[in-house]
Amino acid sequence: MIKVLLADDQALVRGALATMLDLEPDLAVVAQVGSGDEVLVAARETMPDVVLLDIQMPGKDGLTVAAELRTALPRCRVLMCTTFGRPGYLTRAMAVGASGFIVKDSPPETLVEAVRKVHAGLRVIEVDPALAAESLIHGLNPLTLREREVLSAVGRGRSIAEVAKILHLAEGTVRNHLSAAMGKTGTGSRGEAALVAEERGWL
Repeated sequence: MIKVLLADDQALVRGALATMLDLEPDLAVVAQVGSGDEVLVAARETMPDVVLLDIQMPGKDGLTVAAELRTALPRCRVLMCTTFGRPGYLTRAMAVGASGFIVKDSPPETLVEAVRKVHAGLRVIEVDPALAAESLIHGLNPLTLREREVLSAVGRGRSIAEVAKILHLAEGTVRNHLSAAMGKTGTGSRGEAALVAEERGWL
């Protein structure tokens, strides 16, 4: 029996996935959680074989959790299951040790087979071929942690002065990080840089 832990902040989606997986004779959902902060605790309690993990959740995001699971429970396989098919997400998921990546609008039988394949030790990527190609083109996230923090803050409409205060940086330092991020994203404004980084899954 393959034990599965579901982590998704949308209760309806989580419930539907649990019902679907529990119908399979060789699969059993042993835990369901709605935030990233709950995943590791639930995983340690139930010791699942596969964690079906959303990327955007309250608390810790799925990519952070995937990295934690790889360290804390190395035998547990992670299958990222997300609405957001962004090239940066796919690349980052593989980099932090996820065994698979699938989008939520995949057919049910595809998801079920992905769980089985991941459990068997295989790598599974069920996305649009264009997304896979774009992931290869853009490669790994070129932004530093600080550049991501600055872009995220700017993307919420904050001024340089506000960002500097929030991140405890000098305004000149914020400008330097923004300039570097604009260069890496090939954009001409901080707002455009934040948008491109978001679209590529770099934030």
